[in-house]
Amino acid sequence: MTTLNLDSAGLWLGRVERPGIGPCVVTLREGQVVDITAKKAPTVRDILERDDAADYVRSAPGEAIGPVESEHEWLAPCDLQSVKACGVTFAGSMVERVIEEQAAGDPAKAEAIRARIGARIGDSLSNITPGSDEAAQVKQALIDEGLWSPYLEVGIGPDAEVFSKAQVLSSVGFGAEIGLHPISTWNNPEPEVVLAVNSQGQIKGATLGNDVNLRDVEGRSALLLSKAKDNNASCSIGPMIRLFDDSYTLDDVRQAELTLTVNGPDAFVLNGASSMSQISRDPADLVKQTIGRHHQYPDGFMLFLGTLFAPTQDRDTPGGGFTHKLGDVVTIANDQLGALTNTVRLSTECPEWRFGASHLMRNLAERGLL
Repeated sequence: MTTLNLDSAGLWLGRVERPGIGPCVVTLREGQVVDITAKKAPTVRDILERDDAADYVRSAPGEAIGPVESEHEWLAPCDLQSVKACGVTFAGSMVERVIEEQAAGDPAKAEAIRARIGARIGDSLSNITPGSDEAAQVKQALIDEGLWSPYLEVGIGPDAEVFSKAQVLSSVGFGAEIGLHPISTWNNPEPEVVLAVNSQGQIKGATLGNDVNLRDVEGRSALLLSKAKDNNASCSIGPMIRLFDDSYTLDDVRQAELTLTVNGPDAFVLNGASSMSQISRDPADLVKQTIGRHHQYPDGFMLFLGTLFAPTQDRDTPGGGFTHKLGDVVTIANDQLGALTNTVRLSTECPEWRFGASHLMRNLAERGLL
């Protein structure tokens, strides 16, 4: 399996499942995973709420439990946070959402539609600021052409698309199986940066995420977004949160280059990338659109920032595009955030999600941490 590839200069915060104990909050020190779970901060949520979160993680007493690359059961690095996601934040992926809608979830039709309107829309929208007067003019032109779509509204309109990606504690971590709803026959990974935000709207760090996408389901109707996005094991986050400090800031997120590799059981290899420098909405603005007087998150939230990646490479048949096969190994990587690796299964075959907030509270209470 691909290693976590965590930068030794980073200040890391994550979670592992310790046999016979339960979920534990960990950091890295000199290549060792260190359990820093404590009564004063028994959850990742509690640490991110601290004004001195970085200093706390750097100096908290803990127990070394083994080298980072040894066998650990890595959990998603968030716990009580809501998991939210932004859609259509890149012009390139916005074009693909329009194509999906126009094709009504049929990949065979998508290629012809892509050739007809894809380049035209992409070229005209690539440098537009969402919500600007120029964007409003383009919106009217597209309406006149009969090409308007809900995806274009959130892509260039004033309001970002922010949706609930996964339930609290339902996300999976590095090395876990990641799930596709069995009704889907056209789907793909989505490599994204994920922000860790506390209840005050402060961005405390970042990690990687796979916002698994069912292109045929969402393509049939944008109103099927929840069915396309929120399924058992359909959200992967990790490997760990890199906390902001002198070595890593939001400006690094803004310039992040993500790579994606899919290695299939059929020897198929897909390589992709997503460049945060091409995002059309600033990450800080996306956070402000998510939290404020209009909506509060007492336990904070994780925010997927969207992706530029939209695969068009044919896998099986000419014009058929890319779709997953069971057994695909997906790796999303960034030099500063490490590597997130998962194996694709059906959601109905992945381990069932059985450990919710009530179970975590009971576990922590039994350990004398509450």
